[in-house]
Amino acid sequence: MNTTRNQPSARKFWSWFIPIGRQVGGWAFALNRITALGLTLYLFLHLIVLGLLAQGPGAYDKFLVLTENPFIKLGEWLVVVAAILHGLNGIRIVLTSFGVGVVRQRQLFYGFMIVAVFAILIFTARMY
Repeated sequence: MNTTRNQPSARKFWSWFIPIGRQVGGWAFALNRITALGLTLYLFLHLIVLGLLAQGPGAYDKFLVLTENPFIKLGEWLVVVAAILHGLNGIRIVLTSFGVGVVRQRQLFYGFMIVAVFAILIFTARMY
């Protein structure tokens, strides 16, 4: 019996995130995984920043000055983009899990990604 198929490896780990050679559903799930990891990282960073409130107004004011940095602005933009993509893709997953649009998953994905592009453009215009 060949048990090497179930053994963990770095190659199998990275294939979980890389959708090259897969159909649209593979790309959708990879996008969901990547945005979920990004949003989880942001959650921890957000909790650290909230911890600055416990250090008093001076520490938080110093942080607010830092937020004017263009890299921080880019990071804020990426968080909102990830949230939009993850949320809309999650709605598609929920719909198909309940049997709605199972035969039209590709169209649902494309439709939600078009909505995501418009939402991202609107957010970008308002942010900058």
